[in-house]
Amino acid sequence: MTAVDYKKLEKQYYIPKTKPEIIQIPKMKFLMVDGKGNPNTSKEYSEALEILYGLSYAIKMTKMSGNTPEGYFDYVVLPLEGLWWTENEEFKGEGFLNKDNFLWTSMIRQPDFVTSEVLEKAKEVLLKKKPQLDISKVRLVEFEEGLCAQILHLGPYDDEPATIAQLVDFVNESGYVEDFEIRKHHEIYLGDPRKTKPENLKTVIRHPVKK
Repeated sequence: MTAVDYKKLEKQYYIPKTKPEIIQIPKMKFLMVDGKGNPNTSKEYSEALEILYGLSYAIKMTKMSGNTPEGYFDYVVLPLEGLWWTENEEFKGEGFLNKDNFLWTSMIRQPDFVTSEVLEKAKEVLLKKKPQLDISKVRLVEFEEGLCAQILHLGPYDDEPATIAQLVDFVNESGYVEDFEIRKHHEIYLGDPRKTKPENLKTVIRHPVKK
């Protein structure tokens, strides 16, 4: 069977238009790791990504172990996502002056068959390969983002403020307001900055909204 690719199956969540839109995001399962600091320089951030990708691929490859989880199906590992905020001021994605103050949750969506038991087995596999990783940081969460405005940003991450301004204008003109009381600025990374030229990067940007 062909591996399920959620980016193609659920294009509305992963490949939005470059024009902003309002969308309802349903409950999804994620592996999440929380942290603080500049994603460009923070060891904590790079380790979080190592943990998330390591576990995600360990779960995908359980089909090779002879101990396939109930409900398993082959799939394409989903892209990295991030929730971003700061401690002392409301952060809506516009301020990039001091990235050292960023608080973040890095996360990768998982298929519905992934349970806490499946995660524990994946941890065992990953720790055999990379025993230095602190996998106690990771958690499996059912995350329902709800009503959001989203837009596709093309280009370098540092150029996002102009796209965010377009998104904010759309929200205000459409009879909604941003709702950052609990929810966060959200990004989905469709390109690998290590392999993709900055001008060719694609990033989904979401802001929580309400009427």
